[in-house]
Amino acid sequence: MILVVLGTHELPFYRLLEEVESLKKSGVIKDEIIVQNGNTDYSSDVMEMRPFMSYPEMDKLFEEASLVITHAGTGSVTTALKKGKKVIAVSRLKKYGEHNDDHQLQLVDVFEEKGHILSWGEGKSLKDAIEAVEDFEPEPFVSGKQQMIDMLEDYIDNL
Repeated sequence: MILVVLGTHELPFYRLLEEVESLKKSGVIKDEIIVQNGNTDYSSDVMEMRPFMSYPEMDKLFEEASLVITHAGTGSVTTALKKGKKVIAVSRLKKYGEHNDDHQLQLVDVFEEKGHILSWGEGKSLKDAIEAVEDFEPEPFVSGKQQMIDMLEDYIDNL
């Protein structure tokens, strides 16, 4: 199953759904597709749309997914990576009315440069990314959270 995550941002993200749906209809994508579409009002006869879900429901879908195609929100990308999933991240862009700015581009650049994810965006083919993900072995993602906790504990202990 492929999980497509759009997050909860109030602006729609049609560009990603239209491309995924096209690839499903053309036979490039053969897997079942479940979409967390948030505030993007979209109907499809080849993808299961679920606007909003509880945390346990989303967590279960992340666990079951063989691939996560997600907007480049930090929470969505890192959740998938922490669960050891292969990720294709897509930046919501201001010029398409998908976000207020283009900050997601930086997240995609950093995570892709470190080998954690693949991406789809301007001048790239989602079909190529989906085909490349089969042989892609992501670099393990380690959150810096525990490192920060340890540093704070050391600091407090030495006061």
